[in-house]
Amino acid sequence: MFASETWSLYVTILLVVYALVILFFVIRGNLKTKNIDDFALGSNGFPAWTVGLSLAASMTSAATFIINPGFIALYGFAGIISFGIVMPIAIFASLIFFTKAFQKHGSTVKALTMAQWIGKRYDSKGLTIFFAILSLLLITFIVLICVGLTQIISKSLNLEPFYVLMGLITFVFGYTMFGGANSMVYTNTVQAIIMFVVAVILLASGSEYFSNGFDGFVNLLNEIDPNLTQTTNPDSFLFRDYFEIIVCQIIIGIAIVCQPHIITKTLFLRSEKAINQYLTVAIVCMSVFFLVVVVGLYARITFPDLSFDGTALKMDELVSAYVVKTFTAGVGVIIVAGLISAGLSTLEALIQSLSTTITTDLIAPLSKQENFNQVGLNKIVIILLAIVSFFLSYDQIIDPNVSVAIFAQNGVYAYFAAAFVPVLFGIYFKKVSKNAVFIASFSAVALHFIIYYGRITPYMQEPVNNPGVSAAIAVVASFIIGNSLYLISRKKA
Repeated sequence: MFASETWSLYVTILLVVYALVILFFVIRGNLKTKNIDDFALGSNGFPAWTVGLSLAASMTSAATFIINPGFIALYGFAGIISFGIVMPIAIFASLIFFTKAFQKHGSTVKALTMAQWIGKRYDSKGLTIFFAILSLLLITFIVLICVGLTQIISKSLNLEPFYVLMGLITFVFGYTMFGGANSMVYTNTVQAIIMFVVAVILLASGSEYFSNGFDGFVNLLNEIDPNLTQTTNPDSFLFRDYFEIIVCQIIIGIAIVCQPHIITKTLFLRSEKAINQYLTVAIVCMSVFFLVVVVGLYARITFPDLSFDGTALKMDELVSAYVVKTFTAGVGVIIVAGLISAGLSTLEALIQSLSTTITTDLIAPLSKQENFNQVGLNKIVIILLAIVSFFLSYDQIIDPNVSVAIFAQNGVYAYFAAAFVPVLFGIYFKKVSKNAVFIASFSAVALHFIIYYGRITPYMQEPVNNPGVSAAIAVVASFIIGNSLYLISRKKA
């Protein structure tokens, strides 16, 4: 048993109250959802600060609060530089670079999804279908969040993960089916506020380890493993040198913005004037959220041998175990609420964007009926996504390859590596050939998987490898290919 009976009782009450609050917003949102457009983007534009909080909540998921700190617990300072400093800075710069232009183009072409935006921008139904198919890779990210949430809830309630996962997926996929964007932005806003409070509590929770100053904190880590306090960690498979820690993470951070549940948030805004407030709110919140990975070091000091009462802890369980061991039931309930919020906020956005893409960009074009109930079809799609997500998630719980994060990164990184050139060229280049864009995107996906599974480059020789390396190489190669084809077509013209 991880949690006491009092802890489990408090968390049970929390889950009931939390569910009722979400259902309130879902019912409210469902009353405004008349068609698939309302489901995808909402009935009206939303206030900039609410969309900013929604973006912050969507970008910093269970990966940031539950899974990534596990990497830091294993590999130390090198991971904090990578996940807590370099990648966030690259993400913020990319958001600023892409947001205004994407919002302007998005409102012009009236796109509901990322795949539609790309297809309409290049006047190509083929590209729309191609990216709709690629969006299925985002199921891996849904799996990561489901695993992270299942770990924290099952540890708090002392229940078998199987039943927690089943209940979680039934509830979340069920309510997302009815609310869509009209409820998601408001639930995300509430979740982001809770996450901010919890992030501060978590960051302060290790204050006792600094009683002898920063040097004393470093000494505690050195006693466990000297590699934990180095800026590179040769014993890891993610942070071996500065190429992995800095170069790859800059490229990934720039390209990661090109995901449908992230970049399409700008289409929720009422006007172009709202963008500055939207970005300011989002970046301030995310700056705090990304620092939560430091909690991984607190967890490692708490569990120096990576076990809890003699039971070995998997990497994905470390934060959950730390929370249960460190906090009283009263404070623990607030922490659990924040961790659940971190997961649900992104999970809702992913389900909403992915189901809309499958419905409008894959199934609708194949239908011979011009007028059919797309909202009803979308609900069937969500049910199918729920079933697939359950089986994949349970497999990752019982038999992860180090961490579910590796499984998720492989899929998500492949998607945004493919999307980077179409979004970049679509915003800032004129008269780009759709063939050039397709070749660049296809090359990105192919190179990422060939490098990773073909074990190409010295970085791919371990039993478990870093998807960030193969994705970074794929993004750069895709850009070079796309730019070369663009320049050749301009010379011919």
